[in-house]
Amino acid sequence: MFTGIVEEAGEVVRIEPGDEAIRLTIRAGKTGKGLKPGGSLAVNGCCLTAVQLRRRGGSTLVQFDLLQETWRRTNFQFLEPGSLVNLERPLRAGGEFGGHFVTGHIDGVGRITRWERVGRDHLLDIAAPPEVMRYIVFKGSVAVDGISLTVAGVQRGGFRIWIIPHTFEVTNLRSRRVGDAVNLEADLLGKYVEKFLRARRARGRSSQ
Repeated sequence: MFTGIVEEAGEVVRIEPGDEAIRLTIRAGKTGKGLKPGGSLAVNGCCLTAVQLRRRGGSTLVQFDLLQETWRRTNFQFLEPGSLVNLERPLRAGGEFGGHFVTGHIDGVGRITRWERVGRDHLLDIAAPPEVMRYIVFKGSVAVDGISLTVAGVQRGGFRIWIIPHTFEVTNLRSRRVGDAVNLEADLLGKYVEKFLRARRARGRSSQ
């Protein structure tokens, strides 16, 4: 479980295709400290398992094995050496909870349709697939590349959010452009509410 409070932006070092898995190597700073093989790390909001680590100076090279399914369903397929990726360690019991419940399971990939500076902030519009939009509500929460953000507006086929300077500076948003793909995870609470209401309607029909 994660909170969507990105700790740092890491850098993609290598991408090595394989028959069954794709080896992704990233350079992490503070998020690599204390990480062990088998440990979890959210990379662009996707929960991945570290399979090998190598300490180098003040950074750590972390290797992950990605299934083809993960590769196809996330924006990892668009990464290249030098790309910035958002990193967050799992929530610890008793730790500070500053975002919202983020599972690290990507619901879909969106596309940036507008990305511009307005005053000191940035305006970000994202086109999202129907399987994500069904859970998007005004002032609700959404994770974009693992960043916990508040929906500022709901549009046809997409949504709008505002980015404060701090978020822009510490995440991969500073390298984003219009047309870029972003990983999206809808609010977990909305999914449970939908399931509850569906079950309730089904019980109502069966009792008639």
